[in-house]
Amino acid sequence: MKKELLEFHAEFCKTFSNPKRLEILDLLKSGEMTVSALTGKLGVPKANVSQHLTVMRMMRILKTRRDGTNVYYRIANTKITQACSLMQVALAQLMKGVPVVHSKKI
Repeated sequence: MKKELLEFHAEFCKTFSNPKRLEILDLLKSGEMTVSALTGKLGVPKANVSQHLTVMRMMRILKTRRDGTNVYYRIANTKITQACSLMQVALAQLMKGVPVVHSKKI
């Protein structure tokens, strides 16, 4: 089970190797959006946004809801955004040269 989890973790993290996908995740933190709304915010072609959304949906990062002709995308689990936010804080510290602090579990 641990090996399977680690393999899934590695594949899951590959999804975030694209800055546009991270930007999509950041935009969806505030609530669900359609492809058209995301396209307007990202300033990239609709086909490109759709490809990113498909990858993220296949990895179960996003869920969809249909309302008429519109498909709304939302984050499947808020813990994903919490983890990404924590990672961004750590990366910002590394970029500033802040030393890494190791904590001991009690």
